[in-house]
Amino acid sequence: MKIRQYYPEYFKKLRPQKIRSAIMAAFSFISISIMLILGVVMYIRFSASSRQEIILSTQKLMEQTEENLEDYLSNMRQISDAVYYNVIKEHGIAEQENQIQQGMNLLYEANRSRLRSIAIYNSYGSLIAAEPVALQKEDPDVTNQGWYEKAVSDTANMHFSTPHIQNLFDDHSRRYYWVISLSRVVELTDHGVPTTGVLLVDMDYSGISRMMQKINASENGQYYYLCDSNGRIIYHRQQAQIRKGFSSENSMKAAAYKDGVYDDTFDGSRRKIIVNTISYTGWKLVGIIPDATFTHGMFDIRYFIVILILFMAMMLAVINRVISDRISSPVLKLQQSVIAYEAGEKPEIYIGGSQEIRLLGYAIQRSYEQIDALMHKIVLEQNERRKSELEALQSQINPHFLYNTLDSITWMIEGKRNDEAVFMISELAKLFRISLSKGHTIISIKDELQHAKSYMNIQKIRYKNRFSVSFEADPALYSCCTVKLILQPVLENAINYGVGDMDEDDGGQIQVTGRLEHGTAILSVTDNGVGMSADEVDLLLTDSNRIHKHGSGVGLVNVNHRIQILYGNQYGLSVQSEPDKGTTVSICIPAIPYSEENQKKLEKGNFRVDTK
Repeated sequence: MKIRQYYPEYFKKLRPQKIRSAIMAAFSFISISIMLILGVVMYIRFSASSRQEIILSTQKLMEQTEENLEDYLSNMRQISDAVYYNVIKEHGIAEQENQIQQGMNLLYEANRSRLRSIAIYNSYGSLIAAEPVALQKEDPDVTNQGWYEKAVSDTANMHFSTPHIQNLFDDHSRRYYWVISLSRVVELTDHGVPTTGVLLVDMDYSGISRMMQKINASENGQYYYLCDSNGRIIYHRQQAQIRKGFSSENSMKAAAYKDGVYDDTFDGSRRKIIVNTISYTGWKLVGIIPDATFTHGMFDIRYFIVILILFMAMMLAVINRVISDRISSPVLKLQQSVIAYEAGEKPEIYIGGSQEIRLLGYAIQRSYEQIDALMHKIVLEQNERRKSELEALQSQINPHFLYNTLDSITWMIEGKRNDEAVFMISELAKLFRISLSKGHTIISIKDELQHAKSYMNIQKIRYKNRFSVSFEADPALYSCCTVKLILQPVLENAINYGVGDMDEDDGGQIQVTGRLEHGTAILSVTDNGVGMSADEVDLLLTDSNRIHKHGSGVGLVNVNHRIQILYGNQYGLSVQSEPDKGTTVSICIPAIPYSEENQKKLEKGNFRVDTK
């Protein structure tokens, strides 16, 4: 008897180059996989490093700009303090008006590159002094302007306005200047009588504008803007378009952020937002980094990685060819000698190549003398193995039940029903622990009942509690032996053919009971489902085809057969049912005490067990 007789198609399809191609394909697949993984890892690493570098450089630039802005604003505060403490508080507004004007002039001249004007108003909004000397426009309505109202409403602090056109003084040049107003309430002395007024320092907005323009020179889509704590724009590179409504910016959202880096989506585009708070003012310096900015610098890296992978692939193709030839050549020669031997010739089996191939040749040469006996033995073993696998499959739970249970757990987790998911997983773990039972087919009735409870707990959730389940068993049964997984198919049958299709209002019920009667353990499963006729009951334990039409395929016929093989024909299943009243399936087995010795005897087929 020759191998060719059993596998003629295999020998027909054998080609000398097949093993070489397989080796090359395996090496190529492994090599390409490794290169792709390395390429992806390198790209991800470079990408993450590049993103972090861009964020860090942006933060550093914003910190420098923040310092410049704070210096600028601090200088304005110092000018305001100097006017107040060195000029106003030192002189009376009526008797020393010239000294006040002179002091304001000195401060203005020293800081005229940053200032547009300095002015003092009384509590009625009337101008007391201003620098540079200019005519106030007719009825500017000072008391209704934002900077004046903020100063009067909060007298303890200085207030910075948003950019606006300076509309208080007429310098005959017909030019309009954008300013930011710093206002505060001051104490004035009029003939020795203290009164209150408002000190206004108008800063030239162009100074802040130049600082912001300097950092907005990038052409990669990255930009920066300045807003106050309420989200009102102080500077933006598209400020005119935003003011006219042609563009927009989510500055109110940015103003609510604390200092740090945030992910954001605006106008359908993902981006990073970096926020820094300007001291004294509560202004927010905001840096915007679109996602496109991160990918812009990665093109060169991508090309480099692709070229590197292609170069490595060409090198590996050559190496794979050489290696596959060296490995496959001895194997192919050995294969050819084996094929010749199987063709009826008696050539010498090829002995050559590496040590492993030579040992293989020796082994093949010796094994041919025993092939007929071995093949016969293999056939017998395969038959026994198929039989064992079939029996093992008969004791497995329905794979669809497992899939559905895992699917239910997935939906629970996605629906944030974590407690139910934990319960399902716990019950499934108990069910599998008992199903496996360390390879034993004999377990205690206590474990069998626990397996049934876990199974029904899962099914109740899957069927959304359309039926109820109860267990009532005599504790004396717990320590008795049973074949494992005999209750679960019966319960599955009760669900599929009894209460599974009933509505929740119909009150579907399944009751599991256990009792001892004259040395016999009886486990019963009762449901109040649709029931069956007497003819169907007669076929239930004989017609196995009926059980398979929906369910696990581990039907009542198989359970009954397994029990009778182990314990004898006097034991097994009995069924009582009436249409529209329900069905009761009873399992009868001998009440054998559960012990390691009895377990081994039963699994070996020795039924002479002491039941005392």
